[in-house]
Amino acid sequence: MHAAGAVLALAALSVTACGHDFDQVKLTMVAGSDTGVYYRLSTALADAWTRDPGIPRPQVVATAGSVDNLERLRTGQAQVGFSAADAAEEAQAGTGGHRLYALARMHDDYLQLAVRADLPATKLTDLKGLRVSLGARDSGVKLIAERLLRSANLSPTDDLQPRYLDLNATTDAMREGALDAFFWSGGVPTTGVTTLATTVRLRMLDLGDVLPNLRRLYPVYGSATLPASAYELPGGPVAKPVTTLVVRNFLLVTDAMPEDVAAALLRGLFKAQPELVAVSPVARSIEVRSAIETTPLPLHPGAKTYYRDVKV
Repeated sequence: MHAAGAVLALAALSVTACGHDFDQVKLTMVAGSDTGVYYRLSTALADAWTRDPGIPRPQVVATAGSVDNLERLRTGQAQVGFSAADAAEEAQAGTGGHRLYALARMHDDYLQLAVRADLPATKLTDLKGLRVSLGARDSGVKLIAERLLRSANLSPTDDLQPRYLDLNATTDAMREGALDAFFWSGGVPTTGVTTLATTVRLRMLDLGDVLPNLRRLYPVYGSATLPASAYELPGGPVAKPVTTLVVRNFLLVTDAMPEDVAAALLRGLFKAQPELVAVSPVARSIEVRSAIETTPLPLHPGAKTYYRDVKV
């Protein structure tokens, strides 16, 4: 959206805040890769919000990921968007632009480090010398991948043959044999990875040996098991559950969002959970009591009002 469009959108929000005229609200929603979970949830939310609170359908925009989303929010190019907690924490520490606020904690992203099953790699350090996608340049995937590599004393540029590809380009390169491995952080299952696994044999790498040091450096991350059932992978070692990191995801707005609009969007979000689950099973974890757990980002004042009203 151009600057003039952003001003008009914010003006519409201001009018709504005074007159509760929700059919005048104009929102742009930034949603990551169009084969990722953010995008699926965003499109379902956009449809749901046309019913409750009854706003014109938000424009859902595909982006490079969390870092890109946050930049568009802070500069007023978007009013609503998804981000992982680590990228949001880093962006909030920056200067200039709008201040970020959370509406809700949504689902948790799993880091998925996949390699071709015919390669001998079984742990992170085995990526040395391989052609590896670290995610798009403005993505949260790249942020996590580079932090993880450096915490394991690996240089992303010296020890690997790095590629900076979004999920679509990554899966294409894997099919073409131009890539050996890739990092992806997203809900499970992610459509793009599911589709790739039907044509390219993959192995998910266990990160249990390197996570303790990463989590010491960056407490924002957690640890979890990626189950063998996450994707329809071939049998044998490929299908074993692996230890990986998880990071929380937030639905974000900025200080330009009026309080009554923020509260109304949350009401529509929780009412729409069945539709969200229908497009991605990760939405089963969206729950009003856990939604307030948005540290290190503060809840929007309108979100606080909503949660108080529903007695959380």
